[in-house]
Amino acid sequence: MSYKRLTPCIFIDGGKAVRWFDDPAVISDDVISLAKQYCEKGADELIVFDLSHTDDEHDEAIDLIKKMNRAISIPMIAGGNIRRSEDVKKILYAGAKRAVLNFSKELSIDLIAEVSKRFGKERIAVSLNDFDTLFKQQHLIEEYSTEIIFMHRLDMNSVMNITGIPWVVLTDTMEESEILRILKNKGVKGVSGMFVSNPEMDFNQFKAVCAEAGIKMTSFESVMDFSEFKLNSDGLIPVIVQDYKTNEVLMMAYMNEEAFDHTVKTGRMTYYSRSRKCQWVKGETSGHFQYVKSLAIDCDNDTLLAKVEQVGAACHTGNRSCFYTTIVGADYDAKNPLQVFESVYNTILDRRQHPKEGSYTNYLFEKGIDKILKKVGEEATEIVIAAKNPNPEEIKYEISDFLYHAMVLMVERGVTWEDITNELADR
Repeated sequence: MSYKRLTPCIFIDGGKAVRWFDDPAVISDDVISLAKQYCEKGADELIVFDLSHTDDEHDEAIDLIKKMNRAISIPMIAGGNIRRSEDVKKILYAGAKRAVLNFSKELSIDLIAEVSKRFGKERIAVSLNDFDTLFKQQHLIEEYSTEIIFMHRLDMNSVMNITGIPWVVLTDTMEESEILRILKNKGVKGVSGMFVSNPEMDFNQFKAVCAEAGIKMTSFESVMDFSEFKLNSDGLIPVIVQDYKTNEVLMMAYMNEEAFDHTVKTGRMTYYSRSRKCQWVKGETSGHFQYVKSLAIDCDNDTLLAKVEQVGAACHTGNRSCFYTTIVGADYDAKNPLQVFESVYNTILDRRQHPKEGSYTNYLFEKGIDKILKKVGEEATEIVIAAKNPNPEEIKYEISDFLYHAMVLMVERGVTWEDITNELADR
């Protein structure tokens, strides 16, 4: 039996979360907090539908989708008001794993081949609200998409075997028995709708209900039992924690069996406090949760390495990492690209805050944005010219010039390297 997902949905209308397509009752004024709440309570994935009608409202919804994606640690798919290829691009660049094309609209049927070829079929999902469309458009759906969002409550057993594409069923039922029946269907990979989108829903608790019904839910599963670990004299195993994107070491703590099991079950790092003699979930009081990306064991089975998505600071002092005090040498890698970029960026920022006579950087800031943009454009052209030259040294020089001027522009407009790396990571 394949693993199943619980996938709440958020309908955005006027910047707020409403109850359903045809029910404008507001369930939350803050869609970002609602998305975080779903994530923290154990949801596996999030569906977002934009119910806007105008381009301005659509852009506002795209901005909210981007902010939601940065606030959660679960995958997100999004759709609604898609009328052109650029709308799909905006949704994907906002961080959505897939864009959803509504196949009740002829425009989406005409668009699917274009966007699938442009962005990849794995980035495209199709929403259906009747079986007739599936029968008529099966060849397009199978060729150009990898997921079906099915908006119906009828028995699906008769049609599930006509396509191998996985289904997420979006239903307005509030009956637990029907949710379980849907999840037991072989072709269904997840369920969404009113039942699982209840803001008070405890997904981990309902997963236990699903497990009792013989439904295998998406979760972390350790290939080793805690009894196989080599523990210290206190019966604990040390855990080194790294940022999964940068590999920065954030902290070190300990786990007992209960903390380990809770970590695996919930996906949130949980430790054993030696001073308080109790289990604690990282971020439970501060909101600075650590979401598990992977757990690894060392060669002696006596130390765990956790790679996590860290929300906020890992250290109780407010520092990003507990290892912020260098006692020998310098905590700097001259060959680390991001550190080099940040060092140059900080120098440019310092020039702006503390002007230095004769500084070319200060000259650019004094001349203003038009001069800075002119130089960025010129340096971009120089890269193109240099690229036609077989000597690689020339293009290295021109790219370095371009990056310097781009960083001047970043400082001028208040954009940091963290903003850029977050954007790239989202993509």
